Amino acid sequence: MERISFVVKNAGRLDGVIVSEMEEVTRSFVQNLIEKGLVSVGGKVVGKSGYAVKVGDTIDVVVPDPVGLSVEPEDIPIEIVYEDEDMIVVNKQQGLVVHPSVGTPSGTLVNALLHHQHTFSSINGVVRPGIVHRLDKNTSGLLVVAKNDKAHLSLAEQIATKEAKRYYIALVDGNVKEDEGIVEQPIGRNPKDRKQMAVVADGKSATTLYKVLARYGAYTLCEFELKTGRTHQIRVHAKYIHHPVVGDDVYGGSNKFGLCGQLLHAFRLVLRQPTTGETLTFEAPLPDYFQAVLDKLEREKR
Repeated sequence: MERISFVVKNAGRLDGVIVSEMEEVTRSFVQNLIEKGLVSVGGKVVGKSGYAVKVGDTIDVVVPDPVGLSVEPEDIPIEIVYEDEDMIVVNKQQGLVVHPSVGTPSGTLVNALLHHQHTFSSINGVVRPGIVHRLDKNTSGLLVVAKNDKAHLSLAEQIATKEAKRYYIALVDGNVKEDEGIVEQPIGRNPKDRKQMAVVADGKSATTLYKVLARYGAYTLCEFELKTGRTHQIRVHAKYIHHPVVGDDVYGGSNKFGLCGQLLHAFRLVLRQPTTGETLTFEAPLPDYFQAVLDKLEREKR
């Protein structure tokens, strides 16, 4: 089970305050936790969702593990770029969550994959079968999924040892002065907002390489390479260098193009086939909405 503690920054109903603080949970889910006596305020269990909490109150929430959760196949369209006996490489669309969670029990990439086939590696359990690495909900692009445990262990090791290469393209705010650079800053949970990650002194080490691909005055198109795989890493590091990803409303990116999420796309993936040892390179073109923004900026540039 997970224990979450935070200090109230804005007064309001207990259930509403918890929903605003936790990631991807519904009000009904939170109300169920409250009814089960899993929520306390100031060390005392509170059983009413409408309880009024004040600024400065400490709320503790116990989230039980999803024991026995079954994940059902769903006919959700996905683009499969490559498939063999060991793995599947998917070009994930923006808006699709990778695996079920307490707040998103269905409608995920895992549900779609189970509709495509039923056997995947079991290392990450029933909720995340085959999932070796993740992409954020509103980040598009390439993601590899393991069909068996042997392949999973191989792919996970390649990512951990940096043998596997992951490259992204992002449009960021502002004019990035350097043509290329490296960000080496630790990343951890933002102490002021649990929904966000941040550069924090006691975070996990994180390294991101970047280079400029094109400049558009108020915007810069960059290629990013991950050397580590922290949650929201590119988005956090982009914010840290004062060039947040366009469309990223969590980390301060601008949105003058009517976007539904950040312009961040995993466009290239290089890895070793787990059985044959062959080096494989996959590429996925920018989504139409991303390319449309670049086309507009190119026209304005002329």
